[in-house]
Amino acid sequence: MSCCCSSVGAAAERQFSEKRAMEDLAQYRTKGPGSTARLLLAGIAKAGQLHGRLLDIGSGVGALTFELLDRGLTEAIGVDLSSAYVAAASEEAARRGRTDSVRFVHDDFVAIASQLVAADIVTLDRVICCYPEYDRLLDESVRHADRYFALSYPRNVCYVRAWVGLQNLGRQLRRNPFRTFVHSASAMDHVIRRTGFELVSRSCTWTWCADVYRHV
Repeated sequence: MSCCCSSVGAAAERQFSEKRAMEDLAQYRTKGPGSTARLLLAGIAKAGQLHGRLLDIGSGVGALTFELLDRGLTEAIGVDLSSAYVAAASEEAARRGRTDSVRFVHDDFVAIASQLVAADIVTLDRVICCYPEYDRLLDESVRHADRYFALSYPRNVCYVRAWVGLQNLGRQLRRNPFRTFVHSASAMDHVIRRTGFELVSRSCTWTWCADVYRHV
């Protein structure tokens, strides 16, 4: 992603390892999608009827991808920086008999954005917090959305910033290059709205927010 894509990609590969991917896939199979994915699914359902193509950026083990396919989308592309998560998502697609309707790609989305077609809906679940240059990632991703754009992100409040700071300090002490970020919700909203989208729903927990936008 951008000039720091190699370092971001290497950090993501270390953070989102094969062990963690298998743990997340097992959790999805037993407990369903995570809390922010559920918020996004509820917001998307309220926004309008689903059909067409999904572009899931930072798709992880494919939880949001598979749930949206089950809810009416006909095809999907998932892009993720972690090869382990792409492998896990592809395994789950085969198990569900979805290999004809979904494809998972191991790559930097910003680097390959020009090669990807637009989608009816674009999603980023817990992705923006893993990327320092959020404006570039948002700008590239929202331009691929024809109808809906949905993302979840950490709330920009003092206790969340403090917790993220402690997590990053711990990683620094362990010489783990991966970092998480708390970006301004209003700044992100500005990037999304300037391409012709309007906010239709926002749901928040103590630590996360999930926003769904619709093209005007």
